[in-house]
Amino acid sequence: MGVQIQIQIRTATDNNTLSEKAAKMRESLQQSQSITDNMVSILGSFDHRLSALETAMRPTQIRTHAIRRAHENIDRTLKAADVILDRFDLSREAEAKILKGPHEDLESYLEAIEQLRSNIVFFTDNKSFRSSDGVISHASNLLSKAISKLEQEFKQLLSSYSKAVEPDRLYECLPSSLRPSSGSPDSKNPSNNHAGHITAENAVFAPLILIPPRVLPLLHDLAQHMVQAGNMQQCLVIYRDTRSVVLEETLQKLGVEKLSKDDVQKMQWEVLELKIGTWIHFMRIAVKLIFTAERKVCDQMFDGIESLKDQCFAEVTAGSVAMLLSFGDAIAKSKRSPEKLFVLLDMYEIMHELYTEIESLFRGKACKEIRESALGLTKRLAQTAQDTFGDFEEAVEKDATKTAVSDGTVHPLTSYVINYVKFLFDYQITLKQLFQEFENGEDSNSQLASVTMRIMQALQINLEGKSKQYKDPALTNLFLMNNIHYMVRSVRRSEAKDLLGDDWVQRHRRVVQQHANQYKRIAWAKILQCLTIQGLTSSGGSGSVGGGDGGNSSGASRALVKDRLKIFNSQFEELHQRQSQWTVPDTELRESLRLAVAEVLLPAYRSFIKRFGALVENGKNPHKYIRYTAEDLDHMLGEFFEGKTSNEARR
Repeated sequence: MGVQIQIQIRTATDNNTLSEKAAKMRESLQQSQSITDNMVSILGSFDHRLSALETAMRPTQIRTHAIRRAHENIDRTLKAADVILDRFDLSREAEAKILKGPHEDLESYLEAIEQLRSNIVFFTDNKSFRSSDGVISHASNLLSKAISKLEQEFKQLLSSYSKAVEPDRLYECLPSSLRPSSGSPDSKNPSNNHAGHITAENAVFAPLILIPPRVLPLLHDLAQHMVQAGNMQQCLVIYRDTRSVVLEETLQKLGVEKLSKDDVQKMQWEVLELKIGTWIHFMRIAVKLIFTAERKVCDQMFDGIESLKDQCFAEVTAGSVAMLLSFGDAIAKSKRSPEKLFVLLDMYEIMHELYTEIESLFRGKACKEIRESALGLTKRLAQTAQDTFGDFEEAVEKDATKTAVSDGTVHPLTSYVINYVKFLFDYQITLKQLFQEFENGEDSNSQLASVTMRIMQALQINLEGKSKQYKDPALTNLFLMNNIHYMVRSVRRSEAKDLLGDDWVQRHRRVVQQHANQYKRIAWAKILQCLTIQGLTSSGGSGSVGGGDGGNSSGASRALVKDRLKIFNSQFEELHQRQSQWTVPDTELRESLRLAVAEVLLPAYRSFIKRFGALVENGKNPHKYIRYTAEDLDHMLGEFFEGKTSNEARR
């Protein structure tokens, strides 16, 4: 019960406390609402005042913004004025440098030109500047004068460093194998033989310096400014007129001559041959040294100006190239003759060797005419050489020289033709290149073999005609034997054998043997007839001897035997006298022919003397009839074909 009362009392107390707190909260909320209403009223009053203030400040803001913009405009104008004033300063500096001229300080002069160009562009882009037209006009006039002085400087600088190159300087750039030896009569032509061409093709040439490297950048800058000023043509003319004269003078100092076809026709062959040799040497020097160096100058001087590079090089070198090629053309168009073939091949070879370099140096459209001229000469030389082959073949076959070869030795025509053919094989590579110029589907080796065979056949036909001049048919065969043997031996010992083949060699060796056999038969048949039994027997009588020698001389007439021996002696002595004047120049062939005669003659003579000698020896004056032993005859045969004079032969 007590507990219950306590709980009720505590509950009542708590309820009173909550009521008090709620009353206080209501009072606080009412106060906050009053404060909020007061603040809203105050803020509304501020908003009204701020609007009024903003309205009052707007004119001031507008004036301030205008002042700021005015300041900005003034700054910009001042900066623009500074730039323009700077441009005027640059113009005055540039004008001072230009009036001073380029000679003392070329780099500063070129900088001044660039400043002028820059100013002209600036004032052209800023036409709003009131005096811009006047400034542009003044700068343009000054620039025109500057470029004019620049042209003069370009011409003067180029001229002062453009000097003809002395021959000694050119020779110093040559490989040692091509340098002329001092004191030799052929000192300008160290390589006028075919072997020289082979070594020269792979030789290393030292570079030739035409204009000092330190000067080329200055000339390049001058040329570039002239081109930028629109004076490209004037730049080309100055370069061409200055350098072309120097190149031609360099060639003239070297010894190059401009010769016409008529000049060439009037020259003695020895003089012309020497000039051709020097021309070959000059062509190599011109292409590998002079034109190569000039191309380098052009490429460096006009670097970045592509349209000028090839044009300048073409115009500068045109006269020099024409001077060189005119001689080649004159030779190619001159009257053909066999001796010219090898110099034509030499000339063709050097043009063929240099053509790749010519194509590289004279590249581009501007140089097309020069390239075509060089190629045209190469083809004309090839055509003339090929035509000369045909002429030579025909000349060999129809050679009608009456050169007397009374001893039956090798005819001068034979040795000339064989030497000619040997020389041809020194030019095998060149000839193969030449044949390829006229491709007809035939292998170049086959063409060379065919040409050689035709020449050999033409020679053989001619020799057969010449052999008919001899009245003695034995000498006719000896002559043919000698000459065809010379042909065979020469072929066997040369590169011609590889092309003509073993079949050709064997076939012609048989021809040599046939003529040797014919000689032996014709020359010795009559004398051998003296040593036969036929006609020696008689019906008997005091002139006959029987049975004394075992029947070997049975029935033989002493008188007939003596007669035979007298005839033999007479004929042999006549043969000895005549044929010891004949010649077989080849030692091996001569010994072989003597042995072939001895093998027939000596056994027959020994047999005859053995069988019938007693008939004579037992009679009067046996030595009158048996003049020679077999050994004597053998010794005398050793004097045959020695080419002795008639007096020597009699002794």
